[in-house]
This record gives sequence, structure tokens and C-alpha cells, in this order.
Amino acid sequence: MAAIENRYDFVVLFDVENGNPNGDPDAGNMPRIDPETGYGIVTDVCLKRKIRNYIETVKEGEKGYRIYIKESVPLNRSDREAYDYLGVEEKGVAAKKKEDPELDLKIRNFMCENFYDIRTFGAVMVTFVKAALNCGQVRGPVQMSFARSVDPIVPQEVTITRVAITTEADAEKKGTEMGRKHVIPYALYRAEGYISANLAQKVTGFSEEDLALLWQAIINMFEDDHSAARGKMAVRELIVFQHECKLGNAPSHKLFETVSVARKDPTTPARQYSDYQVELHTDALPAGVTCTRMI
Repeated sequence: MAAIENRYDFVVLFDVENGNPNGDPDAGNMPRIDPETGYGIVTDVCLKRKIRNYIETVKEGEKGYRIYIKESVPLNRSDREAYDYLGVEEKGVAAKKKEDPELDLKIRNFMCENFYDIRTFGAVMVTFVKAALNCGQVRGPVQMSFARSVDPIVPQEVTITRVAITTEADAEKKGTEMGRKHVIPYALYRAEGYISANLAQKVTGFSEEDLALLWQAIINMFEDDHSAARGKMAVRELIVFQHECKLGNAPSHKLFETVSVARKDPTTPARQYSDYQVELHTDALPAGVTCTRMI
């Protein structure tokens, strides 16, 4: 499949209702928050995890769509597949590289062709890094920023009870156990992303088919990931900017500035998506850039 030929930038708006979109393990799993401003944060790692999970679900078992960063699969195990495919012993890599100057390229291409998330986001493959191979660090064409809430958030700690007691001894003393969970009553988050056609062509081979699958995964990244802890989460907007050329026709920040999100009534707290006004100022788009609202 041919690599993409155009640069893209995109904006994603998603919301959460009565849930914790991304707990902070350093703060008792409370929703992540910027302590200086009070704005909520969802990390890029969290969003990429949702995308990976969706791809793995819809493309399970299909050649070229495996996931490299996944639960219960050591990275070294996946790395060794490239060695086995090329008939290289891990201990003899240095000698093999002298015999075959293109060994780095062959290993990188194998990993990119077989693992969708390497082809998309890139990866640090420790096995190859330790072997002093240049292919150990692959820079992917798709990158995402942290998501930040449109307004400051007010996390709430909710006390809960359960009738199931853990131990026999405790059951003799009490009929319920207490617990706590952290929720945000409502928040709308905004994340921004970048797709480099230059890196897709020169490094990973990220294709038009991969791109279409990425849009599908972003739109549906919460649909197969619902849980009581995360509450009600949904992607509300995916706004895509397509450049006419490989290196782009305008700086990304200029395009992001054409998307404005504001609360309709600043005097009352937002509790649903309809409390916000999303505007796309297409008249401010630079020449050579087209914009599409995917949803």
C-alpha cells in the first residue's frame, strides 16, 4: 500500500459524564488536573491506548494489523519475530550487520508492515536499541497532544457501599463495606493531532487505508471501552484539516485557531454537550487547506 501523500492536522472533542476519563496514579487515581489552572487533562498515552484497543478488536487476526504495545505480551517476544523472519541470531546481530548493511532497514520494515501501531505512532523497540541498531527507535507519522478540558473541572469524591464483605471475620462485625470513587459531573475535552506525510513516506509506510482506519478508531475509541469508572464518554467532533502537499500549506496552530469552543451560558456550569457552542471559522483557513467535519 502506498504511503499517504498529504499532511493532516485534526481536532477531537470528547466528553465525560459522571466518570473519571484518566486517573492519576500519583494522586490516588483522581482525574488528572492542571493544579495551576484547574483544567482537566487526559494524556496522549491514554487516547492512543483506546485507539489501539479498537484496532485490535476490529482487525483481530488480520495480517498487518497486529498491536505492538499490548497487555501480557512482552515487547522482546514481538521483537524476536523480526530476527526469526530474517534468520538472524540475537547474539550475532553485530556480525550480521557487517555482512548486510540493509539489516536495519529490513527489521524496521518488517515491524512496520506487521504492527499497525508502530506504522502509526512509532515505537521504541528495546531489543534493537540494545543491539545498537538504528531501527530501534521508529518515529511515527501520527502524534497527539494531551487533551485538555474546555473549562476548569471540579472532581468529586463519591462514597459508595457494598453488601459483599471481603472476609469471614469482617462479615461477623458488619453488613456493608465502604468505598470511594472519583468522578467529574461533566467535562468537554479537546485534543489535537498531527499526521506527517513525510514520515509516512520515508519511515513507516502509513497508508491511505491506515488513515481511514485511524479516523474510524478515533470516532469509536470509547464505544468498546465503557466501564463504571469512566462513566459516559463519547467523541463529539472530529475535525480534519488536509493540506494539498506533503509538508503542509500552513502551521498547525493557525488551523487549530479556526476551531472555537465556548460555553453558551458562562454563568451556569455545563452538564451536557449541548451547553457548548462549537464553531469552525472556514473563512480563516489558509490557502491550500481543506477542512472536513467527520462527525
